[in-house]
Amino acid sequence: MLPPETRLEVISQLPKRASRKPPLLFVHGGYCDAWCWSPYFLSWFAGRGWPSYALSLRGHGSSGGLSSLFVAGLDDFVADIEHVAGQMSAPPMLIGHSMGASVIERMLATRPVRAAALLAPVPPAGLFSVAARLAAAHPDYVSHLAQFDPSQLTDGLLATLRPFYFSAGVPRAILAEAQRHMQVESPRALMDLSLRLHMALPERPTSPVLVLGAHDDRICTPADAHATAHHHGVEAAILPGMAHMLMLEPEWETAAEALAEWLALHK
Repeated sequence: MLPPETRLEVISQLPKRASRKPPLLFVHGGYCDAWCWSPYFLSWFAGRGWPSYALSLRGHGSSGGLSSLFVAGLDDFVADIEHVAGQMSAPPMLIGHSMGASVIERMLATRPVRAAALLAPVPPAGLFSVAARLAAAHPDYVSHLAQFDPSQLTDGLLATLRPFYFSAGVPRAILAEAQRHMQVESPRALMDLSLRLHMALPERPTSPVLVLGAHDDRICTPADAHATAHHHGVEAAILPGMAHMLMLEPEWETAAEALAEWLALHK
């Protein structure tokens, strides 16, 4: 593992009044940063009494560690979450998207977690199974992603990538801002995701787990969400009309409401 990274970007929205609800810590997926939670989710949950925080993992966003991102693995990202969580007034409920969900799963397997929500998670079979399916059905997507360079984003590349992450109804302003936050991802983390390194669950899991999938997600499909849910012994909820970046979709509030209902039951 790499040395601890203490220069971690955390953005937050807090309730206007004192709240007894535990904090929420949102963890982004690959190729992006904490910004993805800020247009809608952070303020929505804060408005309902949840102290809401979003972390940019090392080498992402404004966090430190960019120079060593190429060797940062999922366990290094676990250390980032633990560092931020340790500074909170109470253990947070963890919400992870895609790669972020996999990081949280690493924690679930090895240490106590207050509660974990896994949104559009990578399936237990790993990223290789996802890549193989995409390569067979959409070879142009895989070839573009393999050569992804955020400093050289062309209209053609964006047009190819967009349907895999966003539905057609996402506002242009959101797409433009998302483009500004796109970045390279750690090859080591991608290898961890490919091998999956999905540690066995404890004999008697004690942490509540929610799995949310998106019906129109081409990357982590509903079948992938069901596989993850089965691994954790729960049922997946599949949300209609949304693509992979469900927190930025026009129907984002459907996802927020489903998450909030579950959080209220497990706080």
